[in-house]
Amino acid sequence: MSRPFRFGVNLLEPASAEEWRAKCRRAEELGYDVILVPDHLGMPAPFPALVAAAEATERPRLGTFTLNAGFWNPALLAREVATTDALTGGRLELGLGAGYARAEHETAGLPFGSPGERVDHLRRTVEELKRLLGSDEHQPQAAQRPRVPLLIGGNGDRMLRLSAEHADIAAFTGARTVPGSATGQLSPITADELGERVARYLKFTEDHREEPPELNLILQMVIGTEDREAAVQPFLEYFPDLTVDQVLELPVSLVGTLDELTEQVLARRERYGFTYLTVLEPYMEAFAPVMERVRGGLTSRF
Repeated sequence: MSRPFRFGVNLLEPASAEEWRAKCRRAEELGYDVILVPDHLGMPAPFPALVAAAEATERPRLGTFTLNAGFWNPALLAREVATTDALTGGRLELGLGAGYARAEHETAGLPFGSPGERVDHLRRTVEELKRLLGSDEHQPQAAQRPRVPLLIGGNGDRMLRLSAEHADIAAFTGARTVPGSATGQLSPITADELGERVARYLKFTEDHREEPPELNLILQMVIGTEDREAAVQPFLEYFPDLTVDQVLELPVSLVGTLDELTEQVLARRERYGFTYLTVLEPYMEAFAPVMERVRGGLTSRF
């Protein structure tokens, strides 16, 4: 039986205390299941932002999406995770990634390393967190037992293996890093490429669990419109190698009427198994009617 849908919003913009609480409350009002915070310089610091989100809301889970493992020492991270889980009443979901933006590491004075070195560090971090947070002697103690749910994000084979071994949630970006980009510029992958990655991941899970974890996809674009082709024209400069039709077919793009957007969400579950979808903050309002329609609560159109 398919998992029920969950929907998250990744809050990107720094804000004052009152503004932050207001947009977290708005996310809860709109029906989001998870309020998420990324881990990039220039954006809100994840853990204090999530504690503030917990104080402003009652229902949503709270997650990092995703922590840049290269920024963190495992022992210090274990302290942050346990404290945040306790202060949020056991609502934390820990999202981890290997990191992909060299410029941020240079600004922070931290080594970037090769892709293999970053995955090695992430593996050590995951294993050390499991050891520390699973110990009854570790202080502080997380509220959730046996552990805080773990999300791992990435598309490469080693990342997929790591996720298959350890993660409760496997997150797919639907994109790859542009070679040579210091800022971590991403280029979208096609529907067939994403399908191959998901199938590869599911193959890896066969050796580690009876049932696969929850599958997550981050959506980069959500546009309600009667004219799909016109709506994506302003975005073509970001995808110089793609035609309008190809942009509309990207797994990370939702464009169309409310009926069409709903069908696209259901199609991603049918084709890939995605039941946990994340949208970016600019699309928080636009995606809300889609969530209601998917859950059976809305009949009107955009």
